[in-house]
Amino acid sequence: MPKLTALHAVRRSLPTPGRHILWLRYHAPYHWPSTMAFLAARCIPGIETCLDGTYHRTLVTAGRHGVLHASPSGNQYLRVCLEGVPARALPGLIARLRRFFDLDADPARITAELSRDPLMARLLQERPGLRVPQGWDACEQAMRTVLGQQVSVAGAMTLAGRLVQRHGVPLRLPAPGLSHVFPALPVLAAAQFVGMGMPRARAATLGTLANALLAEPGLLRRGQVLDELLRNLCQLKGIGPWSAHYLALRQAGAADALPLGDVALIKALRLLEGDDAQLAQRALAWRPWRAYAAQHLWASLGPAGTARR
Repeated sequence: MPKLTALHAVRRSLPTPGRHILWLRYHAPYHWPSTMAFLAARCIPGIETCLDGTYHRTLVTAGRHGVLHASPSGNQYLRVCLEGVPARALPGLIARLRRFFDLDADPARITAELSRDPLMARLLQERPGLRVPQGWDACEQAMRTVLGQQVSVAGAMTLAGRLVQRHGVPLRLPAPGLSHVFPALPVLAAAQFVGMGMPRARAATLGTLANALLAEPGLLRRGQVLDELLRNLCQLKGIGPWSAHYLALRQAGAADALPLGDVALIKALRLLEGDDAQLAQRALAWRPWRAYAAQHLWASLGPAGTARR
């Protein structure tokens, strides 16, 4: 199979203006149950829903509000229906969707290299083609990561829902179960986050990170040298190694990022290999695919098993 490009898709525009159907191709296998379970556990109220194997979310593109509905179609395509989206915005959205669902991953290569480790070989057999879902955009993922510091996934989504209700904009087209678009970065950079049910330090970190992204839009861009990215992120007050690695893994697409202090990763490894298993030591065998190894460990705990966002 030839290498897939960032815009590899089949498109059909529907008679209604602003409605399009896309079929995005990927390298099989793809373990869709894990991706859908991951997304379903992390839906921000008002922004996303995940029902009956279909992921729904609001978006803003070319200054217009839109909605997408995505579900796997067979074993080679992701079917995406877009509403309220102008045709000129499709190339950028296709590229974003490919990144969000990690469609350009090479599962054969990842499997060949990770399978050298017996534990990963077993997990890969259980979930062939497991992907590392990415953030929708840098702003949203940055807020998710900070809100998830030292709380459960459910707790983080409760806080994210409050953030959206307070600072988001009501959705301008009808969509059952969806009510808002995520707050814009300039709004969050100027916002106050008091009274949301989180420590003051974490609220301050939301503003710090939003302002850092506003000042440097490429802060979380893909393709950076991992060590440099981690060093730059850890210079921001309130961003420690866990948050830096998680942002690198989930937004910057760093395939070797691994938050070693993540309690859920440590729990998963010890459940699989015993109480004496040491994550830092074991992870040496998973390079340069530690992000995928981490996703397998998180997935082994089930959708509600992760302690962090």
